[in-house]
Amino acid sequence: MLDGARERWVRSGEVELCVAELGDPVRPTVVLVHGYPDSKEVWSEVAARLADRFHVVLYDVRGHGRSTAPNPLRGGFTLEKLTDDFLAVADAVSPDRPVHLVGHDWGSVQSWEFVTVERTRGRIASFTSMSGPSLDHFGHWINKRLRRPTPRRVGQLLGQGAKSWYVYLLHTPVLPELAWRGPLGRRWPGILRRAEKLPGGDYPTASLPTDAAHGAWLYRDNVRPRLRRPRGDAHAHAPVQLVTPLEDAFLSQRLYDELELWVPRLTRRTLPAKHWVPRTRPDRLADWITEFVTVVEGGGTGATASGRHADRFAGQLVLVTGAGGGIGRATALAFAEAGARVVAVDRDAEAAVRTAELARLSGATAAWAETADVSDEQAMEELAAKVAAEYGVVDVLVNNAGIGLSGSFFDTTPQDWKKVLDVNLWGVIHGCRLFGGRMAARGQGGHIVTIASAAAFQPSRALPAYSTSKAAVLMLSECLRAELAGQGIGVSAICPGLVNTGITSTARFAGVDADEEKRRQRRAARLYGLRNYPPEKVADAVLEAVVRNRAVVPVTPEARGARLMSRAFPGVLRRLARVKPPL
Repeated sequence: MLDGARERWVRSGEVELCVAELGDPVRPTVVLVHGYPDSKEVWSEVAARLADRFHVVLYDVRGHGRSTAPNPLRGGFTLEKLTDDFLAVADAVSPDRPVHLVGHDWGSVQSWEFVTVERTRGRIASFTSMSGPSLDHFGHWINKRLRRPTPRRVGQLLGQGAKSWYVYLLHTPVLPELAWRGPLGRRWPGILRRAEKLPGGDYPTASLPTDAAHGAWLYRDNVRPRLRRPRGDAHAHAPVQLVTPLEDAFLSQRLYDELELWVPRLTRRTLPAKHWVPRTRPDRLADWITEFVTVVEGGGTGATASGRHADRFAGQLVLVTGAGGGIGRATALAFAEAGARVVAVDRDAEAAVRTAELARLSGATAAWAETADVSDEQAMEELAAKVAAEYGVVDVLVNNAGIGLSGSFFDTTPQDWKKVLDVNLWGVIHGCRLFGGRMAARGQGGHIVTIASAAAFQPSRALPAYSTSKAAVLMLSECLRAELAGQGIGVSAICPGLVNTGITSTARFAGVDADEEKRRQRRAARLYGLRNYPPEKVADAVLEAVVRNRAVVPVTPEARGARLMSRAFPGVLRRLARVKPPL
């Protein structure tokens, strides 16, 4: 019995299910489904952390804990009967509202069935999955690799096959039951403490030997039939949050490579942990479940690009450099409106703090301000380490920080060149290397955005340093896109034209004195103000680029025109570049 829990029994066909409830029943209901060879007590630490915010429901799966077992056992644990059990529990604890489903291990395996079959449509508001794939998705994953057995795919099959050694043993007759009711059942708590570094407490319970013996039929009744004939319609009809422990001894991260094909609204999380994360990381899981459920309960935010893709970014970690104003702030707020967690980075600490505050007001489940100069390699390394340790691996990186410089080539000093390239190019290189490198090492996909410029498409006698830096950023983006495509990481270069931001008032003008520089800054700011293209439209383009994985996105009519001219009429652009601009 969980501390403070209310217990009831729910009838489902031939079995009685033991159900425990915590928290206020008028609040959103979160149903926690345990795995093998567990009972509902595996969730005790997570449940206690969720009970202040939600109506938390746990139940012992048939044949486990205090729930009764089917008779006979063979055929009594099919996914169809487990779905009956879930619906019986959901109808008993939340008859009028859909529930938020959370599953671990076999609790996740069966929950994938719940969230993809038609008869549960409308009963599930969201699903958080950890350490348990859909058997249908797994079957298609295997078949795809058998049909086209490249060396990489064969390696993936063999790798997962080695991790699944216990599945083969559980299909043998009698021996698993004898082992669990004998020496293995006695030694299992110690094995978990040594292998998984599990803390002490109310887990595992005294029912473990019986639970494990009964639970062998989960595998025997379902694994081979589903892997041989996986369903072709196993598409999730609710938003899904996938939590992947990076050190899971039983499941390969590669199993989830094509999950977006089955889940239109998917949020990915990774955790540097082993298999039993409900016991080892209950704090992190409770935070992520709370964030995800809160975003889903809040619904969309309107018809903007962020609103259209609210579920797409729910709970994802987005880092934006140069977020203190202009395009950076607008982009951070757009992702916030879409439910993302936002890290606002700027060298101006106060501006970063203000962006984080606005992000939280705009709907971000969490937002943090960090101060860093993107041109400073050591500062960026320290920032990347801090973000990874405190907030997690970034899902979307937006390299936005940049500075402007105008002036002819011979008026531009080596120091001018160094400053522009340090921020506009090296800042992007540092971001991609440090945050993108962790994204690639995680192996769960992601997206990198670089803010280039329409200046990357056209030569200019007035902007040689700036145009060169942005053309380099564009080419870097194209190179990274090619390199990272096989790892599920998209790379998009956004190329705005004249956008009304603060960059004009801080842009440098080479070869002139301070008074003349101020005059030109004011004139540039006035011209951009008259153009009055808002940074929010660029932010919308960023979100669209991430969702649609677009390679190069010119923003504003002049940017689209410059890109077209660079492809179709490059000679015309060269002649136009000879014209001396008015100062």
